[in-house]
Amino acid sequence: MNPASTPPSRIALLGTSADPPTGGHQALLLGLLNRFPYVATWASDNPMKQHGASLTQRTMLLAALVDAIDNPCLELAQDLSSPWAITTLNRASERWPKAQLVFVIGSDLVTQIPRWRQASELLNRCILAVVPRLGWPIQQEELDRLSRLGASIDILPLSIPATMSSTMRQHPTPNQVPPAIWSLLLKHNLYGLATPS
Repeated sequence: MNPASTPPSRIALLGTSADPPTGGHQALLLGLLNRFPYVATWASDNPMKQHGASLTQRTMLLAALVDAIDNPCLELAQDLSSPWAITTLNRASERWPKAQLVFVIGSDLVTQIPRWRQASELLNRCILAVVPRLGWPIQQEELDRLSRLGASIDILPLSIPATMSSTMRQHPTPNQVPPAIWSLLLKHNLYGLATPS
């Protein structure tokens, strides 16, 4: 973002494992750009997940996706990345002190949030935007539990393709990922792929 421009009033924050980024990640970022004036994304280091590539490699892949989308309202904000969402929120608040921060998660994470570090503080300081994911239906009782912790919840009506990074790692095929990502997977021999001779 141009420092001289007016700071965005509302920012979508999307941390993702990007392990690797798929067509689903691309569709999600494009969907967020249609709903928010500014989107910040980063490769996350989720302590609850086993990753197939290093954080440095996953950041490189996500950067390629951001570059391919080529939208000035989308930023790779890797410095926001932390194993703890509350730390990420603190960093975002310091960077954009006047913006309304919207923390974006997939519906697969709804049940995990009450176990996150300082979950109540996190939920009281941002809007929680939930993106439905195939196979993880949103349960009202789980939303009610988050509301009791202080969450203001926004269910985003986005239709995201059912491409999953875990499936991609097991059976990589080029139709599951954007071309810029696929070329990097080959170049760096990630997820068992080798550069063609």
